[in-house]
Amino acid sequence: MPVISEPYGFNEEDLYVDLQSIFGLPLFLKCEGFNFAGSIKLKPATEMVEAAERAGVMTPDSILVESSSGNMGVALSVIAASKGYRFLCVTDSRCNLSTRLLMEALGAKVHVITEPSPDGGFLGARLDDIRRRCLRDKRYVWLSQYTNAYNWKAHYHRTAPAIARWFPHLDVLFVGAGTTGTLMGCARWFRHWHRPVRIVAVDTAGSVTFGGKPGRRMLPGLGMSIRPPLLDTSYVDEAIQVEEADTIRACHRLASHGFLFGGSTGTVVSGAIDWLARCDTPRPTAVAIAPDLGERYLDTIYQANWIHDLYGDDVLPTDAPPHADPLETRSAPSVRSPGGP
Repeated sequence: MPVISEPYGFNEEDLYVDLQSIFGLPLFLKCEGFNFAGSIKLKPATEMVEAAERAGVMTPDSILVESSSGNMGVALSVIAASKGYRFLCVTDSRCNLSTRLLMEALGAKVHVITEPSPDGGFLGARLDDIRRRCLRDKRYVWLSQYTNAYNWKAHYHRTAPAIARWFPHLDVLFVGAGTTGTLMGCARWFRHWHRPVRIVAVDTAGSVTFGGKPGRRMLPGLGMSIRPPLLDTSYVDEAIQVEEADTIRACHRLASHGFLFGGSTGTVVSGAIDWLARCDTPRPTAVAIAPDLGERYLDTIYQANWIHDLYGDDVLPTDAPPHADPLETRSAPSVRSPGGP
């Protein structure tokens, strides 16, 4: 029986969903949302805060500050409340209302950026805001999840070995690309494993992470408007992009079977299913990482009016039986190999 005294002391590492019966393809989904922050971000948030404490940069007067589209902000809110730190999350208008309210309920302050930067989009505007704050007030401690090595080290030490324990014959791993902390930590660890594992990064259409053209992105989580500083494409075998409409379809497909996951998970699952449908290897051992759960997306991904206003009336079939596969109507995403031509 687990007994904890800090909210970051519990994180379920060993829960997987077998998606074979839902999608008809061999895919195990590693669920990372069962902790008090509700996402995979609790691991790097804990690592970064504890590293800052070891370095002596945290004092009783310190104010943690971080840019986040949501999940990292919640994770840091949990840790800050537990440790007695003040925390300011700089987010933007795409952050779900429920996520902002959750951070505030945990005692964090939330500043919402409403206008994107001409060059760096919303992320660039968020980072500019933090830089200005840090110059004006030395109490701010910016962890900088986009450049902090402890972001990927958390997954090198925990996430990847946890997968290897249960899947000693792993062939392919699908990882969503946001800050690329999860991606780089897992990719580095499996590079030196006893067998080759194909690392497939799953990005969202409109992201520039792997050189794509910037475009509209309404779902928080995956994708970047600037190239992630942590990214080293030499560790990535392949990168695929998923349209947001396909993310929504995947989420609803999972929900129709009782699994309510978030947008980042829907993107990873959508990309993984497309990849496996084209794969020549018979029944590869495949794992995808599910970063989050779906409760924070009830007013967006799972809200019909929101979907129709942004993506049109044909994103979800209205006349399909309850368990029909909405993914059948989608087009294949673009595919490229970061390390190849």
